[in-house]
Amino acid sequence: MLLRYVALPTEDVRALQRGGPDAYGMVPERRVSDGDGVPCRHCLKTVAAGKDYLILAYRPFPELQPYAETGPIFLCAEECERAPETDVIPSMFRATPDYILRGYGSDDRIVYGSGGVVPTHMICGRSHELLQRPDIAYVHMRSARNNCYQCRIERS
Repeated sequence: MLLRYVALPTEDVRALQRGGPDAYGMVPERRVSDGDGVPCRHCLKTVAAGKDYLILAYRPFPELQPYAETGPIFLCAEECERAPETDVIPSMFRATPDYILRGYGSDDRIVYGSGGVVPTHMICGRSHELLQRPDIAYVHMRSARNNCYQCRIERS
């Protein structure tokens, strides 16, 4: 089984880049990057120093329900190209020592017992293990420090 690391959908990102409301109904905040620690969830690259970026609340679920976590993310303020879906962990994530991986069912709810902090070099293996389970439809990768959404991992 191959994996797919999936960035945010372009249509959602373009709406936010054009001033559309975030998950809390607010206009995204605009800031200038210092070039460190500002990962765009669409192009899956760090926003370069001196470039504008957005801070906003994002909910990577289709509807509200008790397990639909909402949290802060960053996006390039200007239009950027969506990262290709690939079976190789995007390089932006390789500098961080670990992430939270958590499995979700087809009902978009957490599959209990699937979550945990995983060293970065073990993300591919753990994702394969989780996605072999019939009760897990996809996996979220989140920051182990702040729980911020990073990307979605799916079966290819």
